[in-house]
Amino acid sequence: MINIRLAAAAACVVTGLLGSPAFAASPAGYAGVVVDASQITVIGHGSVSAAPDLMRLQAGVEVRRNTAGEAFKAAREAAARLTTVLLAAGLAEKDLRTSELSLGPEYENYPKVAGYRATQGVEALVRDLTHADAVIDAAAEVGEDVRLNGISFELSDPDSVMVAARDAAFGDATAKAKQYARLTGRGLGRIVSVREDAGRPPGSVPFAGAMAVAEKASVSPGRQSVGVTVTVVYELS
Repeated sequence: MINIRLAAAAACVVTGLLGSPAFAASPAGYAGVVVDASQITVIGHGSVSAAPDLMRLQAGVEVRRNTAGEAFKAAREAAARLTTVLLAAGLAEKDLRTSELSLGPEYENYPKVAGYRATQGVEALVRDLTHADAVIDAAAEVGEDVRLNGISFELSDPDSVMVAARDAAFGDATAKAKQYARLTGRGLGRIVSVREDAGRPPGSVPFAGAMAVAEKASVSPGRQSVGVTVTVVYELS
């Protein structure tokens, strides 16, 4: 069996006994290729980057009052103001949801209660990133009870990105198989099997880079990369 690992600019060929193909752990950046008497097994990698077109804003309100009832009432009122402002900023009601609701005592010196703290979270989905800064600014201007807890970016059509990554991974595997079949003096036959090892879901891939959504905008969604790895087994002729 010939076990070949290919780096970006160099190849290392390791010869051994003929037998069934088996993969050992490959160092990062290497692609495993195994050739035996009748088959060639290759690992193909495909990665596609795309600009996110959705933003999730995690916002909310936090208040402290002397009694639990007062704190809870004040939090609900502040959350209602925040929701009204977000709707006025152009968000649809379907894109707002309550993400947190809590009420509890705060102690001056346990078990002596100093007051009560209430919070209510609001998650807002911004579908037009050119309005992202305006939405954030509107939320921040509601008052001192408002909390901005972070943002995340997503792809509205992750499936199309995954399809493109699969195409790239399969093309990579096919190109390697053809090359190594030629190098070993064989012809490439039919596909015996295909196994996919997908990367993380597109929505959870960290964003990188910077791409301002509008002139002087502070919110930059960057780009998300979706990766797919496929293992393809071909017959050799």
